[in-house]
Amino acid sequence: MTSTNAAPSLGREIASTLAALRHADLPDDVVGVVKLFTLDTLGVIGGAARAPGMSELLAALTEWETSGKATLLLSGAGANPATAALANGAAAHSLDFDDQHDQARIHAFCVVLPAVLAAIEAKRDVSGREALTALAVGVELFCRLGLACYNSLGKGWHPTTALGSISAAAAAAKIFGLDAEKTLHALALAFVQLSGTTQFIADGALAKRVGPGFAARSGLLAAQMAKHGVTGPYRFLEGQAGLFELYERGEVRPDLLTEGLGETWRIRELSMKPYPCCRCVHTVIQLALDLRAEGIKPADVAHGVIELGKVNRKIVGSAFDRTHPSPVVHAQFNAAYAFAAALVDGKVDIATFTPDRIRADDVAFAALFESVDALDMEPTAVPPARVRLQLTSGRAVEVVRWTMKGAPDDPMSLEETVAKFRSCLRWGMNARDADMSALERAIMSLDAQPDAEVLISLFRGCQRERRAA
Repeated sequence: MTSTNAAPSLGREIASTLAALRHADLPDDVVGVVKLFTLDTLGVIGGAARAPGMSELLAALTEWETSGKATLLLSGAGANPATAALANGAAAHSLDFDDQHDQARIHAFCVVLPAVLAAIEAKRDVSGREALTALAVGVELFCRLGLACYNSLGKGWHPTTALGSISAAAAAAKIFGLDAEKTLHALALAFVQLSGTTQFIADGALAKRVGPGFAARSGLLAAQMAKHGVTGPYRFLEGQAGLFELYERGEVRPDLLTEGLGETWRIRELSMKPYPCCRCVHTVIQLALDLRAEGIKPADVAHGVIELGKVNRKIVGSAFDRTHPSPVVHAQFNAAYAFAAALVDGKVDIATFTPDRIRADDVAFAALFESVDALDMEPTAVPPARVRLQLTSGRAVEVVRWTMKGAPDDPMSLEETVAKFRSCLRWGMNARDADMSALERAIMSLDAQPDAEVLISLFRGCQRERRAA
């Protein structure tokens, strides 16, 4: 009889494959993708220095800790690695400017990178190649989990938070050099800590930003416990009370977790965000910019209808309320506001989602819009959107897009990516060009760096006196 410890399971199969992967197994373009999204994520973390909720979170965490082996990136203070993973993960998601796998509906690097950085500081002497490998492993599993659990968001889970814990554990296990069996237990222990709800979106709560931090912390803790011999449920995926049945109610495609794992890289499908808000409204923003280019002005709009896929509409389709008590989260997840701001300003950037801008009179016409389900769009599809306008002249206007900027079929250029990186660091940290260039060079040559901690020291070098929010 096969013992429980050696019994086959889907988790054991995945862990064996991931534990065997080395830097030499990564295709050159995958390495390039990891570098580019590491650049993007560190820029977004820098921009978060002025984000609502970040100073409060750091105060809450540092009230209990004054030192530790890892770094709180926005303050430079030392902390327990688990605390650093939490704080830095929250920072990476606080502007809602971080990457997304559109089909999987997960934000990957905001969870995996903070877990990896904390694991690097916990272990010490981790090479750039080892860091790149861990990032690739964690993000790849994350993309596949999101694809396999294809309607997690539709059931009310925040898949970035929920599935991120398992993915962060895979990445941290790689940094710690865990074998296949201990990697299995790291993934399983992360599952035991699984959490994440979209209620914080519906209620406009700052907890939305902290979710990825919870996932990064849980994954790191899971790998640390597994390293020391703590075991988790080996059937954490397919067991009766595992992820597939307990959390996903049987709506899963398990084959997407293992099919081509280590050979076919879904990380190539990641999208980079050109706008700091929910990905569900990005196409709506593009439509507003298209209409603005055609000469449509806010004063021309008598009424508007925004059509989205059912899941998108549930997330961002609420009526705009300029008096909302949590205006930033409300606006980041509001299609009507995103449309109005883009039509007025001709752009959408970090300043678009500040309380004063959200409550300004010139975007109040967002209340003239309603959002409805589009009958000709797949319920779970992210990119498509349609806007119908009734103008004060009596003319009706309709525009539609089926693709989304920043996705693999309409990617941001390297120049656009670097510009975003720099604008974020200037916004949050008042960074100087020379310091940003040094960090950029280190990231883009990470495979040649003997010590991956250089990223942390150069990031800290970017921060000058903090500007007032």
